[in-house]
Amino acid sequence: MRRILHIDMDAFFAAVEQGRRSELKGKPVVIGGGGDPAQRGVVSTASYEARKYGIHSAMPLRTAYKLCPQAIFLPVDYKEYSRVSKIIKNGLREITPLVEDVGIDEAFLDISEIEGSGEDISGRIKNRIMQDTGLTCSIGIGPNKLLAKIASDMRKPDGLTIISESDIEAVIYPLPVRKLWGVGPKTEAYLKGMNINTIGELSATPLEKLIGTFGNSYGQFLYDSSRGVDDSPLVTHWEPRSCSRETTFQHDTDNWQMMARGLAELTKEVVEDLKRSGYKAKNITAKVRFSDFKTVTRAKTLKEATDSLEEIRRTVFECFGRIDLGMKVRLVGVRAGKLERVGEQK
Repeated sequence: MRRILHIDMDAFFAAVEQGRRSELKGKPVVIGGGGDPAQRGVVSTASYEARKYGIHSAMPLRTAYKLCPQAIFLPVDYKEYSRVSKIIKNGLREITPLVEDVGIDEAFLDISEIEGSGEDISGRIKNRIMQDTGLTCSIGIGPNKLLAKIASDMRKPDGLTIISESDIEAVIYPLPVRKLWGVGPKTEAYLKGMNINTIGELSATPLEKLIGTFGNSYGQFLYDSSRGVDDSPLVTHWEPRSCSRETTFQHDTDNWQMMARGLAELTKEVVEDLKRSGYKAKNITAKVRFSDFKTVTRAKTLKEATDSLEEIRRTVFECFGRIDLGMKVRLVGVRAGKLERVGEQK
């Protein structure tokens, strides 16, 4: 019997900040952008105290401030969160080497061959994370990744939920369709238009109707996942396809020097990321998002993969020069693609 465990850290960024600054414990904390709610930016994580006011991830910082002006707003400290995440992931790999890292604050583990009940294994993981970092996590266990991920979200924070195939009808079917991994707001809205609001209602929809509406691939996915079917394997090793950075200006701008300075800084960060991870890039892309949210990209493929700051920067500006700057710019970005490991270039 396959047993997949999904671990999801509780309000991770905010919890890290509360852990290293005791005066923040028990207070509404919002992490996002530069930490200034008067500036443009979005919420990365909100503490559970802040969530009581309706604040959630991806919400504009200004909106979060209106909902809870007494909240403490802090900038994202990705370096510190990555350090803590590495401690957590190293501990998980001592439980089992079968770990799929799916984000800075979550992972899947295959615990099929580990002795002990799901409760015992989860207890070991929770205790280890608490000892190493002082943080809590929520865990879900199921016969596949889909059900394990749904389960980990059912009792937060510091929860544990175990779902078996026999629980699908009673536990999964009443949930809203948005709880399915892979169903976003657009699909949710479309399904509501079809009078499909719950996973159970989706499971009762004929396959032919779903394929006719969403196409073969996604229609089949919705049909299978609504029944708790998921045969996807754990991916314990993967090669990155690209490396990218982008920045949103505090105010839409038509100042070429400001945009150029932003692209130069982003290019330097991308090259540092490439060198740190041991890759070179063959495809370089410049990205611009205008004030009306229209996004334009221009790319160039090089003859040889490179991690040269000078060459990549020159290519970025060559691509940027091919974009018609007909209105003010909201965001610029740099992407390095077609990555090849250093020493393995063809």
